[in-house]
Formats: sequence, C-alpha cells, structure tokens
Amino acid sequence: MRQTDFWERMNTVFGQAYASSVATDQVISQLGDRTIKAALADGVDVHTVWRAVCSQYADRVPARLR
Repeated sequence: MRQTDFWERMNTVFGQAYASSVATDQVISQLGDRTIKAALADGVDVHTVWRAVCSQYADRVPARLR
C-alpha cells in the first residue's frame, strides 16, 4: 500500500478534515503509543499503520477497506 492509498482510505473512513485530526491527535498503542503521522514519519510500514487504524477504529472501518 502506498501512502496515497492510505490517505484515500483515511479520508473515506473519517472524512478529509477529521482524518487529518485523527492522524495528528490520536495516540494508538499498537503504533508504540504514537500518532499515525508520527509512526509514518518514523518509517513504520504503511500496512502496519493501516492495520492499527483498522483495529483501533473497528466500528468505523468497513470490511471492504480492511
């Protein structure tokens, strides 16, 4: 998965404005207690980050995007 695909999925799930907020403000334990943006900046694989988002927001991420 490329980062462009990742952000398309984030925007689909959360909406463009809220996706940015989630990525900047929400700390996810599966990412080493980092935000999404921090994990990506630290070089965490995009697939790993997306799986953490799917786990953290299981009620929001539709099955077709998992």
